[in-house]
Amino acid sequence: MTEDFGDLTVGATRSREIVRIETFAVAPRWLFVRVETRDGAVGWGEASLEGHAEAVDGAFASLRDRFIGADAERIEDVWQIAYRGGFYRGGAVLMSALSGLDQALWDLKGRRFGVPVWQLLGGRVRDRVPVYAWIGGDRPNDVVEAAQARLAQGFKAVKMNATEEIGWLDGAHAFDAALERVAAVRALDMDVALDFHGRVHKPMAKQLAAALEPHRPLFIEEPLLSENIEGLIQLSRLTTLPIALGERLYSRWEYKPFFESGAVDVIQPDLSHAGGLSECRRIATMAEAYDVAVAPHCPLGPIALGACMQLALTTPNFVIQEMSLGIHYNVGHDLLSYMRNPEVFDVKDGMVEALAGAGLGVEINEELVREVAAQPHNWRNPIWRGADGSFREW
Repeated sequence: MTEDFGDLTVGATRSREIVRIETFAVAPRWLFVRVETRDGAVGWGEASLEGHAEAVDGAFASLRDRFIGADAERIEDVWQIAYRGGFYRGGAVLMSALSGLDQALWDLKGRRFGVPVWQLLGGRVRDRVPVYAWIGGDRPNDVVEAAQARLAQGFKAVKMNATEEIGWLDGAHAFDAALERVAAVRALDMDVALDFHGRVHKPMAKQLAAALEPHRPLFIEEPLLSENIEGLIQLSRLTTLPIALGERLYSRWEYKPFFESGAVDVIQPDLSHAGGLSECRRIATMAEAYDVAVAPHCPLGPIALGACMQLALTTPNFVIQEMSLGIHYNVGHDLLSYMRNPEVFDVKDGMVEALAGAGLGVEINEELVREVAAQPHNWRNPIWRGADGSFREW
């Protein structure tokens, strides 16, 4: 009896061996990951790192060397080996590659058991997920019309860039347009988040935060780059506005000083940058211990959003989810383009119903993905310069 059980276990393990890890650079700027096991089971992930798809794709060479032949159900073991086993660890490129692989393994495991990933993570703590959408582009304009369109789509909250390019120290007029835009959208009875995008430096960020306080934005995002933690600590003591950041932090260790210093009120881990669903769940749990809210960053594709939804449904301190539907970066293909079940992301009363499908809940049109990836994108962010010719943060 014991020998038979052992043979069956070996057979089952062999059937779960990873035999193929594929990547697809698809428009507008995404990198999809497909993992297949010996028995034909498939899972999808998203390793999109905007502007650096080629570098992330290259990082998959070592992941294939290590994990072709590995048991796809040993997700945590794979994560630990991928993170720690290569000696050099962390950073945007390696963590984005690991993120895509991690998402795909969770998707595959959920599909194998026929349940949503949120069931494997302890079950739901909510039935619907509050969401927000983008209005205005890098140089925001016509935000009222865009906000009205979002209202018609079912959204109750939006986010826009706070400013265009801005100098280290500019005159007060630099804020006038931003304040007018916020006031106009708030007049529609919508919540508004402002993304400083790391393009505002401390001498201006303090002034802009103070000027925005009467408008009560939902949060101010990356008022300073996360590398300037001393400035963020100072700013957090000067403003009552919730400070959000985290899209450029890639592990729980990088988040730790922000929790300990009290410099952040809302964290925004990107599940395609910060170690996938496994690591972002750990980051969210750390945040809960510091009474910090979670609003995952996701101006990306449908697989990344599916992973975010699984996290949102199982995380007590989650507050709102970013959706890239119609975002200004989506040229040629949009959030729903590669999906066979786009209805799962329908927005009603500012929320999306809990995804009920197996795995990440997103059905990918593999034929279209392969067709589009035959001509991989080479998306790059713009480079901005000020009137004096000096570089400005995008």
